[in-house]
Amino acid sequence: MRKLFALGIALLLVVSQSFSAQAEQLSADTSMVLIKTVSGGISPKSVLASGTGLISTHNMMYTHNVTFFDAKTFGVKSRVSDSVELSKFGFDKYSGSYKGAPVEGAFSPDGKYLYFTNYAMYGKGFTKEGHDVCSPASGYDKSFLSRINLDNFKIDAVYPVGSVPKVVSVTPDNKYILVSNWCSYTVTIISIESGKSVANVKIGRYPRGIAISKDSKFAYVAEMGGSNIHRIDLSDFSKSLIPVGSNPRAVVLSPDNTRLYVTLNSSGKVLAWDLVNNKRVKSVSTGKAARSLDISSDGSALFVVNFFSGTVSKVRTSDMKVLQTSKVCNEPIGVTYDAFTDYTWVACYGGSLKVFANR
Repeated sequence: MRKLFALGIALLLVVSQSFSAQAEQLSADTSMVLIKTVSGGISPKSVLASGTGLISTHNMMYTHNVTFFDAKTFGVKSRVSDSVELSKFGFDKYSGSYKGAPVEGAFSPDGKYLYFTNYAMYGKGFTKEGHDVCSPASGYDKSFLSRINLDNFKIDAVYPVGSVPKVVSVTPDNKYILVSNWCSYTVTIISIESGKSVANVKIGRYPRGIAISKDSKFAYVAEMGGSNIHRIDLSDFSKSLIPVGSNPRAVVLSPDNTRLYVTLNSSGKVLAWDLVNNKRVKSVSTGKAARSLDISSDGSALFVVNFFSGTVSKVRTSDMKVLQTSKVCNEPIGVTYDAFTDYTWVACYGGSLKVFANR
């Protein structure tokens, strides 16, 4: 009887180890397979997975909405207009309704909200819409960050930020919201508790990508008009520089926060930076104009869209080798990995989403 019991335990251990081995191979040892094209009523500048069953697309001034999809069925859960009455939120100098232009989004750590940036605002009092080529001296209108309550899919808060806000990110401890302001050359840091800005950190020409350490101590901001990542200490908002190379656009951290991965737009490369030893690890070419990137939940693979090549690439993080490059659409602009389904979603500027299973 004891022998049978021991044999049973041994078999369970073998099965358990087999499942563990399969889990470890989840991302780097699979291939992307296109399973769905989603279109209609979207012009996505970016796409984002909540990790809990929602996919959001942020549709600029071309369709003036944020569209939410079911991560499993691909059906539309809600379309939220970017229009807002600013006076209802205490901004009395603005009367009537104002349209926005959603660029990027960030889900709150508690899953209650989605924050999205507006490239510009449209309505009375906004007279000088921002531009991709600009500086603080250009005098372009400042804009707003909006918050969508995911219980009812309505905008329930707005926050003033800089000119042409791009990326938004929320600290894992749900203390701060960070917004990179393309034309103001700053990052606005907003206290979630007070709803007020607590700092505007100077970055330099065209701040864009933001990644935040899981302990909420540091933020990493890409200066796309330069060659540095700005490392912001969130305890006092002081900075140090990481010299990654020209034209850094998007940034993500490894799950253990020991590596930073950066797309270098002009060279079409993705770079790995060792944060422990503060040194460059390796870079790899993925295509023309490497734009957005995301990382698998196990940290073994990166997903990168190459804007001018019309492709999406999968890169193994252990040796920075390109495992797969697939034609996806004209001008792929955004990408997100959804741990909830193990799907990779690609946003196509022309008005569609491509969904890849990792098999």
